Amino acid sequence: MNKDDILDKAIRRVPNFPRQGILFFDVTSILINPDAYKHCLDRMVEIYKDKHIDAIAAAESRGFLFAAPLADRLGIPLVLIRKKGKLPGDVYRASYSLEYGESTIEAHKSDITAGKNYLVIDDLIATGGTLVASKSLIEQGGGNVVEFFGVIGIPELDYASKLAPIPVTTLIDLSEK
Repeated sequence: MNKDDILDKAIRRVPNFPRQGILFFDVTSILINPDAYKHCLDRMVEIYKDKHIDAIAAAESRGFLFAAPLADRLGIPLVLIRKKGKLPGDVYRASYSLEYGESTIEAHKSDITAGKNYLVIDDLIATGGTLVASKSLIEQGGGNVVEFFGVIGIPELDYASKLAPIPVTTLIDLSEK
């Protein structure tokens, strides 16, 4: 049995959401399953405890739920990447395309340190657009993105080619079919 089978069983699949033909993987079902959530966090610590990461950057909002406890366990800073207009003060800004429009994300300029190595976390990696934009924010501040992480990956959407040459790690890969 694969050690990540607990995740496969915990992830709720919602057909035709947010629109017809999309199979939505609901990561919130991991959060209501203490064993599955603990498994995610334990695996993340196992993967990243010995890597040279100076800080974690997390994409709003579900990415925060996995990144914050990991940052705490590793004893490193957490940078929040928020939707446009949610952060006060000076921010870096990056826009990206969605399947159904465009979005803009921001990070505080004061939170990103030049020369530091960042792990960027989101709950699910589909097309990679959010992570490409997140990388842009880190680079605007002179930081280096050394890896991308997602609890769930949907490789058939070819995120790896968009995120290359930065390594991508997921705990479980699922298919929209």
